[in-house]
Amino acid sequence: MSRTEEFQELRPLLFSIAYRILGSVSEAEDAVQETWLRFECSPAEPRSVKAFLSATVTRLSIDVLRSARVRRETYVGPWFPEPLLADPYEDPARSAELADSVSMAALLLLERLSPLERAVFVLREVFAFGFPEVASAVGRSEAACRQLAVRARRHMDAGRPRFDADRGEREELASRFFDALREGDVAGLQDLLAADVSVVGDGGGKAPQLSRAVMGAENVARLFASVFPRMAQVEVTFEQHEVNGQPGAIFRDRDGRVLHTLALDVLDGQIQTIRVVINPDKLGHMGPVADAWAVTRDVKQAPRPTE
Repeated sequence: MSRTEEFQELRPLLFSIAYRILGSVSEAEDAVQETWLRFECSPAEPRSVKAFLSATVTRLSIDVLRSARVRRETYVGPWFPEPLLADPYEDPARSAELADSVSMAALLLLERLSPLERAVFVLREVFAFGFPEVASAVGRSEAACRQLAVRARRHMDAGRPRFDADRGEREELASRFFDALREGDVAGLQDLLAADVSVVGDGGGKAPQLSRAVMGAENVARLFASVFPRMAQVEVTFEQHEVNGQPGAIFRDRDGRVLHTLALDVLDGQIQTIRVVINPDKLGHMGPVADAWAVTRDVKQAPRPTE
């Protein structure tokens, strides 16, 4: 097998590692590409190609994350990961860990960890790397990595998100939610929302966003029932799609350009959190991006459903 073939076989794993460390599709893709360049130029043949490539992409991701964390400290409004529509790496033996670890809630929880803790947690807890491999990847001793893993696991367990295990039930609830959304059905929406549900948006100061989170089932239901029928009037459409492994949708303007994504956290048969990513810098990997300011202006000018 050639180096190119070996790399392509492992590319899904490398991207999935990098994305979980970075929370960015574009930065993860850059890290994977740089990993290939280093592999291609390496004069020596690694004893284990998987170990070499995993260590390389991990170290690159840690370096990028350290600089990214500085930028995120000055980010305008709430920061969310770049939406991931499909995780390219599959492992039936670890499907539950993989799905949970890529959710928006889990990635936001990972933000609380140091870069090293995050990398160790991802390699050890999500992808089940042995401690010798983890130690080699992050450049620390096995003993130090075990301590990092314990601290990371403690932080994650304290706030670990829990989701309904039955994918079918989640998708059915999401379909009811989007049906009620299309119809502007306040009561129908409210029935699906947890009493303390919240809607939070990430515009990064580059797109219209909520000035603060909207809280409570009645407030959220009335907001959506008012806004989304008016969006339909200006030909905004949406398609249901998994977003970071959770039920969600992609919204598009009349020309089919990506306006924003919406992801639902579902627990105990109710929607707990709704996260909207509208920052255009985080949507480009999904195709041409809409002018959110123009769409918002058109929506505001559209008549209300009761008019």
